[in-house]
Amino acid sequence: MIRRPCLTALCAALPLIAALPAQGSDKVKSEPPERPYESLPYTPSLDLESMDRTVDPCENLYEYACGGWQKNNPIPADQSSWSVYGKLFVDNQRYLWGLLEEAAKPDPGRTPSAQKIGDYFAACMDVAATEWAGVSPLTHDLDRIDALVDRKDLAALLGSLHVSTASAGFFFAPQVQQDANDATKVIAAVTAGGIGLPDRDYYVKDDAKSVEIRERYVAHIAKMLGLIGDAPDAAQASAKTVMRIETTLAKASLTQVDKRDPYKIYHRETLASVQKITPAVDWKAYFNAAGLAPEPWLNVEEPAFMKALNELLAGESIPDLQDYLRWALVDAMSPYLSAALVEEDFAFNRGYLRGVESDRPRWRKCVDWVDRDLGEALGKEFVGRVFPSSMKEKTVLMTEQIETAMKARIQQLDWMSPATKEQALAKLSAMRNKVGYPDVWRDYSALDVAPKDFYGNVTRAIEFESKRQAAKIGKPVDRGEWGMTPPTVNAYYDAQMNDINFPAGVLMPPLYDPTMDDAPNYGNTGGTIGHELTHGFDDEGRQFDGAGNLRDWWTKSDAENFEERAQCVRDQYSQYTIIDDIKINGALTSGEDIADLGGELLAWMAWQEQTKAQRLRPVDGLTPAQRFFVGFAQWACQNERPEQMRVNAIVNPHSPPRYRINGVVTNMPEFAEAFQCKPGQALVKKPEEVCKVW
Repeated sequence: MIRRPCLTALCAALPLIAALPAQGSDKVKSEPPERPYESLPYTPSLDLESMDRTVDPCENLYEYACGGWQKNNPIPADQSSWSVYGKLFVDNQRYLWGLLEEAAKPDPGRTPSAQKIGDYFAACMDVAATEWAGVSPLTHDLDRIDALVDRKDLAALLGSLHVSTASAGFFFAPQVQQDANDATKVIAAVTAGGIGLPDRDYYVKDDAKSVEIRERYVAHIAKMLGLIGDAPDAAQASAKTVMRIETTLAKASLTQVDKRDPYKIYHRETLASVQKITPAVDWKAYFNAAGLAPEPWLNVEEPAFMKALNELLAGESIPDLQDYLRWALVDAMSPYLSAALVEEDFAFNRGYLRGVESDRPRWRKCVDWVDRDLGEALGKEFVGRVFPSSMKEKTVLMTEQIETAMKARIQQLDWMSPATKEQALAKLSAMRNKVGYPDVWRDYSALDVAPKDFYGNVTRAIEFESKRQAAKIGKPVDRGEWGMTPPTVNAYYDAQMNDINFPAGVLMPPLYDPTMDDAPNYGNTGGTIGHELTHGFDDEGRQFDGAGNLRDWWTKSDAENFEERAQCVRDQYSQYTIIDDIKINGALTSGEDIADLGGELLAWMAWQEQTKAQRLRPVDGLTPAQRFFVGFAQWACQNERPEQMRVNAIVNPHSPPRYRINGVVTNMPEFAEAFQCKPGQALVKKPEEVCKVW
């Protein structure tokens, strides 16, 4: 995936495939009789039991490679989808659970780092204490909201709420970003926000399902407000107010497709010019409260949104603004509160919207939150046990081979001029590889963690991270910093860092298997490496140069040639049906689709180079080339609930897994040759129809 130029915890990264953890309820009851793993389970990177050999791979490679997996891996009740990535994510979590239970035991010999993660986990697992506290942890912030009597005091209140909750639900969100015009500098930014549904489209579409969702959302808001003490009639009135305000904000926001254009989300302003755009906000007071330095300039991602926000803030009554703020606070912090709030939050956001049947156990949530708030302290323990240096060395070698393949691809392009090739090669040469874990581990010594104060630990961790990010402004960019923790089962490309990042969690079986032959490893992990590298040259990443600056380094003719080829990919994927009559939005998934295709082409080239001196033989009835493509397909094995598919159709820039496999191989003659496919079969295109960008 491509990661937008953003250095703050508020800038969320999307997964390679939808394997997002569920939020939900915590009743005061004993946990199910399951225990942490002492070691990680093993599944090979090419699993014969996951295949369905009754399917013709030339008609459907995805079902051929994954049909057995889909049959044998029904979606767990606490998941919106279940996949190879999702299963490895949970396996890693269970292993981390064991580490955290050990760290939580009283031991005078514990290191300070182990004590912090152990105490955080212990406090999180004390569900009885959380239940006893009820909604009282919200009292301080609710009192501050209720005390708002003068509109001029709103800005300072928003600044402090943003720092203590890290939520984009309070009208807008602050960020700390590399400057798109000068990637050596870190600046403050203000982004659109303020909505509780997954995307702005939920507020503007008029189909029957969208109308139903909005009605259910209003009922959900009213119920949540009732749980913090509002009378039923007051809660219902407040919910309607919230819906009216959020709809105004949504209509003023950019679409997901528009946000993929980096020029549409970069508008450098001064504090004085922002004040003119939104005079209803005292920006000096806001930034003082948020601890951010907006000098000498800042990025206002969506000026039109800010103008609409100004009208809203100037026109709404103080009581209506208070209703909205109270809801934004409850919505942001409900996962850390008592069971009634957590259950209702789950019922709407995971149950109704995504079809999840039950909540995940408390230990999984607690592991997730430790990883979020103390991720490198936890990650250091993780990699020390499961990620030997030999695995890092092998994946570093694979990365270097794929970079060499990309260099060859650029040099061989017949549609790109020498001038643009020179710039592309310079960007490739400047790209950094980060594999496994950071060279320098993050220091959490300033973060206070108490073993019996879970909500306090959460808010202190949020404030710690807010201050850590704010301190970057005006200082040189730390290009060694990671945006994911080591146990994460994911990878990303950062356009402004110009680096590709592969945490240890994504470099383990069944994604990378050091005991397996090269074919499935290069098809799987090699494709992932190539995918992230290609993001530097997709329709979004290509607009940044090797230093990470937003700069047009293309000749006009070469840019037109690129867009013609990219449009071929968009047109292909836009024909695919996600569910019912919902098609892929090819403009939204364009970058990921280009990266999928380019990545697998590079992986093929790297595998060919790696094995050119070897005598390769069939294994288990599969030729080496067939093993490459089955290995490629099996990373994407997944089952998904219909509700989640509908959400992803709107918000996920990745195509559904079956098209991430079948859509790629239709453009690779190497696949048709490997399986001796015939013209006219489903995954065989005519030569003139093949899409190829890189």
